[in-house]
Amino acid sequence: MTDLARNCPYFKKCGACQTLNLTYEEELSLKMKREIALLGRFAHVEEILPMEEPTHYRNKTQMIFRYNGGRVESGLYRSSDGGIVRAERCLMEDPALSSVCRTAKKLAETYKLKVYDGRRGELRHVMVRRAFATGEMQAAIVTRSGMFGGAAEMAAELAKRHPGLSSVSVIANDTQIPLWMNGEEYVVLGPGYIEDALAGCRFRIPAKAFYQINPAMTEVLYKTAAEFAGLEDGMRILDAYCGIGTVGIAAAKGKRVRLEGFDVNGDAVRAAEENARLNGIEDAVYTQKKDASFLAKERYDVIFADPPRAGCDRKFLEAVVKAAPARFEYVSCDPETLARDLGLLRGAYKVKKIQPVDMFPGTGHVETVCLLSKLEDRPHIEVKLNMSELDLTKAEKKATYQEIKDYVMEHTGLKVSSLYIAQVKEKCGIIERENYNKAKSENPKKLKCPPEKEKAIRDALKHFGMI
Repeated sequence: MTDLARNCPYFKKCGACQTLNLTYEEELSLKMKREIALLGRFAHVEEILPMEEPTHYRNKTQMIFRYNGGRVESGLYRSSDGGIVRAERCLMEDPALSSVCRTAKKLAETYKLKVYDGRRGELRHVMVRRAFATGEMQAAIVTRSGMFGGAAEMAAELAKRHPGLSSVSVIANDTQIPLWMNGEEYVVLGPGYIEDALAGCRFRIPAKAFYQINPAMTEVLYKTAAEFAGLEDGMRILDAYCGIGTVGIAAAKGKRVRLEGFDVNGDAVRAAEENARLNGIEDAVYTQKKDASFLAKERYDVIFADPPRAGCDRKFLEAVVKAAPARFEYVSCDPETLARDLGLLRGAYKVKKIQPVDMFPGTGHVETVCLLSKLEDRPHIEVKLNMSELDLTKAEKKATYQEIKDYVMEHTGLKVSSLYIAQVKEKCGIIERENYNKAKSENPKKLKCPPEKEKAIRDALKHFGMI
């Protein structure tokens, strides 16, 4: 057992950190193997960029409250089963954060803010975030109904006990989602945001905004993304689903470019506009949009995308292909969904660079910056070909039979034959060479692909963008 695992009393109870039993070198090696396994077929995967001090890096914590047998429980939310981990300290969090949460819990009792029990009560959870460069902290008190009596007084007392706390909000959550923070916000102390400095930029961060949890490695991430993008004066740039604008602003600062961005969240759009002004980017326009269908009518030199763990929506990727930027930069927090999306883009874009960044030490997660360039259009020459004489059809070129077999084995543990793959391809309308569809047995009905293997093969074909 490593020193980190020995020093964390919650290692086997929490589940947030999956790799504390490994040395940091072993953890990085494991992440590199996964990156290469998933992404290596697209381009060379650069060595992962490590963190110098891989502990106490998280700039945000959330303490959840609930009743259990008539008593109030509080601690970190365990997403695996919805339980609570009663952690007094966390090896991966900024030590200042949990003390603010504990004070908030005590003050809630003083101001008679009862814990929500699923039917009655108000208090659900407290979020605290700390800025990397300035040390400013913000807190959000999340309740069922939103604003409550004594909120301003409670916020003032909280700030008095923690001098670095400069902004406090009350946010409503009347949903069944435990850590939901998209409800109505009431700023009860300070400006409603904190300021931070990263990658040579200043950012104002509202309480409800997404902001990377590892500021030290976020600098590395943003500088890598800016370097890969290679922006030049006169370019037109799009920051897709921009949030508060961090990725695009970090790349565009100091350059005479047209920076545009869009997001589904109106608050995020307004924050991005303010952040562009803070960083002296004069030609910047942000709009609130639900989807990227408008891209089909626009032309950009570079498009940035930094989606959530689920990856990019397929319709968005189709819109990117129609917009045809010379470069598309994809920042991903999940190499598996990144691999899926790169497969969908393979016919229009070539992957040029892949750089993993260790944003989440102690876990199996890794951030990846991926640069793609548009494939040059080739002259169209119409040639009549006998498909049976070709070594590979167009569909087969997307993934070899061995790649499909390996994918199915890795994700399901099932072993599938070339014959089964050919049968499923035929069902999906993919034309195969004749000899693949012929069984070696005289009774091919006995070799019909079983349903569970057919499903696994279909999943593989979807992964490789073949259906």
